[in-house]
Order: sequence, then structure tokens, then C-alpha cells
Amino acid sequence: MPAHLERWECRWRDSNSPHSSSAVCGTGAGSSLGPAVTGGSVLAALLPTAATGAQVLSMVGSSALLAAQHPPGFQVREAIWRCFWPSEELLATFFRGSLETLYHSRFLGRAQLHTNLSLELGPLESGDSGNFSVLMVDMGGRTLTQTLQLKVYDVVPRPVIQVFTAVAEEAQFPKACQVFLSCWASNISDITYSWRRDGTADSGVEPHSLFVDGQVLSISLGPGDRDVAYSCIVSNPVSWNLATVTPWESCHHEAAPGNTSYKDVLLVVVPVSLLLILVGLFFAWQCGRCSGKKKKDVCAEGTTPEAESPLV
Repeated sequence: MPAHLERWECRWRDSNSPHSSSAVCGTGAGSSLGPAVTGGSVLAALLPTAATGAQVLSMVGSSALLAAQHPPGFQVREAIWRCFWPSEELLATFFRGSLETLYHSRFLGRAQLHTNLSLELGPLESGDSGNFSVLMVDMGGRTLTQTLQLKVYDVVPRPVIQVFTAVAEEAQFPKACQVFLSCWASNISDITYSWRRDGTADSGVEPHSLFVDGQVLSISLGPGDRDVAYSCIVSNPVSWNLATVTPWESCHHEAAPGNTSYKDVLLVVVPVSLLLILVGLFFAWQCGRCSGKKKKDVCAEGTTPEAESPLV
């Protein structure tokens, strides 16, 4: 690029913290850090520059720091922070050395503009995700616009594991037990499920044994697995939680609260259903007998007076 057309370009990248971001700025694509604009680059000093792509991650109830980045030598004279969803709103300004955040927006009372012009938002709500921008003007009239995307996630709750078992034939030895573990986290989206067999270096779970996007795990247990525990890990980009269960206990009717066995359900449901059917048939038979007897008595009562009446 010719020297007279040089201008600042910034490539944004996330830092290790989910609440901050950083930028690498230079004078061209592929440069890491270029020189400050000099007096000879008059045209470059007047061109507006935009930096986009930075993403800031945070969770409901916490805060997020939207960092205002600018290249060396860019002395900020004025700055304007705005958000664009669900509608464009003015959040904060810096003008003539004065910081102002008392603007009527959904962040009123939840926005703080720091002296380095970074904007802190919090406590965050689930509907605060969206795009934000800061327009900065330096002493020479150059403008720099930086756009950031804020993603607010719910805190992952503790999941619930349900255990469904199917014990093999009694004659089979060693005794085997087929188990399905179902994991579920309530009222949350954008989450992933994973399983871990405790005591193993890796997850200890084969991919072909996972179903429903990793939410259901199928395993086969033997007597040697009586003390083996499985953990369901639920996570999103900013938080995670887990629950642990020992499936072998459910195979031998020592189920923890909330565990269910298909065999146990059948042992209860089938006898109760048969009993109800038998009781219903008995009452129907009794009602039929009573109805027939009453009809016979009524007919007898209707013919008796005629038999006893004298002939004329």
C-alpha cells in the first residue's frame, strides 16, 4: 500500500478472561503493530477506521467490561458508546473531560464509564446480549469506531440424572445389567452434555454409546462395576455443573432416590391392573344378579293379586 494511503487496522482477539478483549493494531493486513501516524500521513489521519469482531462473554448476574481500544498516538478527545438491540440507544459519552452515563436506556443505573473509556455493564440480565459500539475522535479529528458483541449466558444449574435399568436373565453368569443414564438441566439453552467415568484418565465413554446429542448414555455393567460412578457434565461457554450417580446400585434394587427400573415398574403395575380388572368384573356380576332378582320379584308381585281375586 502506498505510504500516503496508510491507515490503522485492528484485529481483535479474545483474552483468557471471558469479560475482556484485546486488539492487535497495525498499518496493514498481516502486520502485528505498526508505527503511529506521522504528520506526513495527512490523508491517513483524516480517514475513519473501524474495528469489528470482538466478542465478550459473560453470565447473568455478573458484569462485563467492554474495552475501548485505540492505537498509540490516538489521543481521544470525545467518545460515544451505543447499543443496537432491540433498538439503538445512547449509553455513555466522554466530552471535554466529562464522563456521562445518565441516559435513558435499559442500562440506566447499570452502566459505568471508566477513565480509560471502557464501559462496564452489570448486573447483567438474560436479554442484554447484543452489539455495542464506541465512536472515538482524537485531537486531530480522526475517528475510530470499535464494535463489540456481548453474549450473556444463563448460569448452568445442577443437572438431574435418571437411571433406567434392564437386568439380564437370572441364569446368566456373571450377571450383567444394561443401563441407560439420562441427564437433563432445566430452563437453559446453548448447553452441551458430556459424560465421564470416574477414575479414568480420559472420559471413559465411547462415542457410539451416546444418544440425543450426548444427553443419554448407554452402558453395560458387570459385578466388577459395582463401585463405578458416572458423572454428567453440563456446560456453556461461561459456566458448568455436574451430577454423579453409581448405576450398579439400581441394578440390584438399591436405587437412590429418583432412579427407576423398568422391571420394578412392571412388577407393580401388572398385578394392580389385574386386581382392578377382577374387582370390576365381580361388581359387574353382582349388579347383574341383583338386577335379575329384582326383575323377577317385580313380576311376581304383579301377578299375585290377580290370582287371589275372586271370580265373578
